[in-house]
Amino acid sequence: MSATQVVHSAAAPDQAAGRNHIPGEAGIWIFILGDMAVFAVLFGTFLVYRNKDVALFDSSQLHLNTTFGLINTLLLLVSSMLVVLAVTAVRRGTPKPAPLLIAGAIGCGLAFSALKVVEYIGKIDAGITPQTNTFYMFYFLLTGLHWFHLLLGLVVLSYLLVSARRKTHTAAQFAWFEGGGCFWHMVDLLWIALFPLIYLLN
Repeated sequence: MSATQVVHSAAAPDQAAGRNHIPGEAGIWIFILGDMAVFAVLFGTFLVYRNKDVALFDSSQLHLNTTFGLINTLLLLVSSMLVVLAVTAVRRGTPKPAPLLIAGAIGCGLAFSALKVVEYIGKIDAGITPQTNTFYMFYFLLTGLHWFHLLLGLVVLSYLLVSARRKTHTAAQFAWFEGGGCFWHMVDLLWIALFPLIYLLN
């Protein structure tokens, strides 16, 4: 039995029993759910402080570059789609397009980072820092923390790029591959929540 067949046979019992397949390792889901819980608390805290001074938050929000935020949203959505296609290709035992797909996702992540650097530099040049007011404290905290996760996600995608070049994957190798994809989807999901919260809510 080939290594690729091992991947398929490992998934077959769940499919035969009608159970849903949970991608990745259990450990990665503990990390993902814990991370999302932390962000949920931060998002809730942001809303509490916003309700205390809506005028300040709305006026400060006007200085954000919504176009950059929208472009970054599209970049992450495209990157997640590419990762889904790569994972699907590996699962089906046809991993040939996977490296190119993962490389495309990495390119989207790098473009996101470049726009974020430009956005931060523009704010700092305008004299806007985390000390400017409460809104910008949350802006730099939340977007900076997300950016850190994105940079970590780029490291994960680099691992997936190397892994995608294998012709076959054992069940364990494929689980790590899926888990890395799930982490990147979390980065995307967090931004989908963060973008309207910081850039659009008024």
